[in-house]
Amino acid sequence: MNSNAKVKKYVMLGMLCAIAYTVMAVGRFPVVLFLKYDPKDVIIAIGGFLFGPLSAALISLVVSVLEMFTLSDTGIIGCIMNVLSSCTFTCTAAWIYEKHRTLKGATVGLIIGGILTVATMLLWNYLITPLYMTTPRDEVAKLLLPAFLPFNLLKVVLNGAITMLLYKPVATALRKAHLVEVGSTAQRPTKRQHGGAIAVCLVLMITCVLWILVLQGIL
Repeated sequence: MNSNAKVKKYVMLGMLCAIAYTVMAVGRFPVVLFLKYDPKDVIIAIGGFLFGPLSAALISLVVSVLEMFTLSDTGIIGCIMNVLSSCTFTCTAAWIYEKHRTLKGATVGLIIGGILTVATMLLWNYLITPLYMTTPRDEVAKLLLPAFLPFNLLKVVLNGAITMLLYKPVATALRKAHLVEVGSTAQRPTKRQHGGAIAVCLVLMITCVLWILVLQGIL
């Protein structure tokens, strides 16, 4: 990578960090109990698709640390949980997409990343949540299925669907602006494949929104 390409990459990573922090700050809302959703992982996943899993990890770390010092009240424990969640989802998806730069590769990456994230966060919520909730672990264990599981499922499905909707137009715009390199190994999906993916993502997003409203007692 030449020096000009490196500068562009660092500028883009800085922009992605800023955007991810902004959407986290203004787009967060409660889902169930104290658990809040925000769409920062969508931006991080797009960054991972563009620049690889290490870049996704870097953005995750930077945004989580900024959140810890500005908006979060859970301190270093909350920061660690945020990094674990974001990295498991985005780095897994980015690594698989890096190996298979197709619509299928992106979809499989997001699905596997989502499954691993749900499993990882259930374990770490069981282990770490009692430390900052000052709640016995037995009480936290009772919340794993009715609260933590649906929250994490909704989170990864919503993040995956939004990422699939936004990645292609964002990547296309950045390539036209010569801010990122055009991937020579990328395989463009057909219009039918792309249309089908959009339809599925919209259905998933609507379903997640309805479930969030149910969990909040609005529906």
